[in-house]
Amino acid sequence: MVHRIVDKPRFIRCVAHGSEHPTYQPAELIAPSPTFMIGSFVATPMTKLCYHSCLSPFTVSLLTHRTAISWLTDKVSAIPDTDYPRPRSSSHAESIMAPIIRVAICHIASIYLDATATTEKVLSWIGKASQNGAQLVVFPEVCIPAYPYWSCLISPAETHDFFIRMAKESIYADGKEMAKIRHAAKQNRIFVSVGFSEKARYSSATLWNSNMVISAEGEILVHHRKLMPTFHEKLTWAPGDGHGLKVVDVPIVAARREDAGSAKLGMLICGENTNPLARYAMIAQGEQIHITTWPAKAAHRVLLGDEDSSVDDSKDASLPVRGKYDNLAVNRTRCSEHCFEAKCFGIICASFMSPEIIDYLVTNAPEHAKGRVRSTYGLAAQAESRFLDTSGSPILGFTVDVEGNHHSCDALRHEEGMLYADLDMEQTIEGKQYHDVVGAYQRFDVFNLTVDTSRKMPCNFR
Repeated sequence: MVHRIVDKPRFIRCVAHGSEHPTYQPAELIAPSPTFMIGSFVATPMTKLCYHSCLSPFTVSLLTHRTAISWLTDKVSAIPDTDYPRPRSSSHAESIMAPIIRVAICHIASIYLDATATTEKVLSWIGKASQNGAQLVVFPEVCIPAYPYWSCLISPAETHDFFIRMAKESIYADGKEMAKIRHAAKQNRIFVSVGFSEKARYSSATLWNSNMVISAEGEILVHHRKLMPTFHEKLTWAPGDGHGLKVVDVPIVAARREDAGSAKLGMLICGENTNPLARYAMIAQGEQIHITTWPAKAAHRVLLGDEDSSVDDSKDASLPVRGKYDNLAVNRTRCSEHCFEAKCFGIICASFMSPEIIDYLVTNAPEHAKGRVRSTYGLAAQAESRFLDTSGSPILGFTVDVEGNHHSCDALRHEEGMLYADLDMEQTIEGKQYHDVVGAYQRFDVFNLTVDTSRKMPCNFR
């Protein structure tokens, strides 16, 4: 297979040994290094050379232009120029490579505990993402109606009003709010992943931390309920089940049909990304893009001002986060680990804590807890939203201004916004050579994992 053609033609004609059907690849895209391989197929239009070999493939390294052409000439036959297509433009040449999907991450603040208003905000952001060319838009954990930030700082005996409001504002999976989101996905021809607090039809107060993946046709592809609420979340949500541990195909639209393809999409909510079995279940389905969703802040310790003011990172992301639950480090570590093990792209999508959210929490907190709530959420680390590549390293994304101009951006953190990146699915291949933990690098004779994907109900009527 061609890895490098020294004379660098515009297109390379590749004819597999024993095949009558040539394929064409742009040389600048498949020639990244000064080494090339001579094996069962290779041809170049500029030298009009073609080589069909029955020899075992071998590598010729660092050959000069003249030496390479001389060596090939002894073993080739001429090919007419007319056998080669002419690129229409540079953009056409780029489009011939593996499918590329544009993804939008929404670093968004909920209209706190207001499902109707937050849904309308989500709808407008779906439209904006579509207008900017995204084929997938991702919203954070329980974007609708909000995350229960009160439950880690106020005694459950004093938070009944918070919970009642949460139960009232949580939405049905088949309710009017989700119907609007499904319609927006179909209208804008875009896949949508959105987190929401779900309430049961059979109970007035059973809630789940859920996420929906909706197709560009408005169909529900994945309805996932978080397997196990984390820490204080158990005061709000019930455990979910394995029904939503699914990876689905996202068709990638391209200008030419032959350039289209698909990406295998999966997601886990927040702390689920600490669960190696849940993550393995996603990898085992060929996941290529992994969504992780997170709250804006995680107040696992009370922060009380003066003793913590020296480590306040709310204004400067470069300051350390000693003594706090460092959202930046723990979120990125978990997503990065998954990317490296799965050889997939990672999406870290966190919500944003607006001043209005803090004000709501303080206003509705018991008098003795108001200072603790304001201080802690004023000092706690704001989580970031960003993309990671298939080795777990950060990807430089971009934002789009109102005039449609792109601005490079590695992450969003201290303000709302939408971060975009174009992900090339071909990049999910190379790493599998090293460790394919669900394939050639696994011992199925030693390990066996069974996943129950049934939806759990309180009673089975027969």
